[in-house]
Amino acid sequence: MDILEILKEDYKRFPCHQTYSIYATDVYFKDPINEFRGRDRYHKTISFMAHWFKNMNLELHEMTRSHDTIQTQWILSWTTPLPWQPRITIPGRSELQLNPENLIISHIDYWHISRLDVLKQHFVSIPAP
Repeated sequence: MDILEILKEDYKRFPCHQTYSIYATDVYFKDPINEFRGRDRYHKTISFMAHWFKNMNLELHEMTRSHDTIQTQWILSWTTPLPWQPRITIPGRSELQLNPENLIISHIDYWHISRLDVLKQHFVSIPAP
């Protein structure tokens, strides 16, 4: 199966049953709050999210590939397990770099809102950009 098709399926069922085999063992990951190396660590991060947050949804809006780079546009949302159950929404994009074996060696997420705006969503409703 083509890596784009695998990624599209992973987005649909995120955070469950992700295809970790498409990532290099030493994959580099970065987002506005995390930065690390390793497929095992990536798996643990996704597992933590799946366990902690409720009703997670990763809505894919666009995916393009140019040679060894895949770009995605998405909206990630979840319900935080606080008594008032705030719904958190993060619009963003990902840039994935591939090696010659078609494995993802770098996964960098960019958010279209600030970390402070994400935190504020736990206490007040903030419209998505």
